[in-house]
Amino acid sequence: MIDPKKIEQIARQVHESMPKGIREFGEDAEKKIRQVLQAQFSRMDLVNREEFDVQTQVLLRTREKLAALEQRLSVLEGKQAEAEKPQDPA
Repeated sequence: MIDPKKIEQIARQVHESMPKGIREFGEDAEKKIRQVLQAQFSRMDLVNREEFDVQTQVLLRTREKLAALEQRLSVLEGKQAEAEKPQDPA
């Protein structure tokens, strides 16, 4: 979920950028803007930066483990192929 402080900041910026006549509606307009932003951000199913960074690190570790497992599998497959080769009579 997005940080409520960011929503407050965006709502304030939108409110301040409105023409003076509209701004005179004051708190009601700012509250409504805040509610609309919160509702829209909730629908977007956003994550905050910290959560994104954590998941990025999890993904990196998972990729590293996958690469290591693929390498081990290749080695084991190579050994199995060697063991299955017909032996030359000596």
